[in-house]
Amino acid sequence: MNEYTILKHLDDPELIGLWTFDEFLVMSVPFFVGIISGHVVIGIGISMLSWFGYRKIRAGREIRWIIHYGYWNLPGGFFGLKIVPPSHFRVMAG
Repeated sequence: MNEYTILKHLDDPELIGLWTFDEFLVMSVPFFVGIISGHVVIGIGISMLSWFGYRKIRAGREIRWIIHYGYWNLPGGFFGLKIVPPSHFRVMAG
């Protein structure tokens, strides 16, 4: 028997029910908007579609990838940055 044990699930993210925290947020926001607006079924449908789309976009990548994707493709004011050059002027250093 090997004297060293390597855990298989050490880096697994914490779950809320069946979803990670970021997936739960993507699902819960449209759901609660649907409840507040009085369209619960539409809110459930949109939350399921947003969850499915988020999983497709993320596709096994880390949450940091989503943040970087948003930085490069969303307007600069989205993240609260005051001075950001347009995305076609930004160059990735590599």
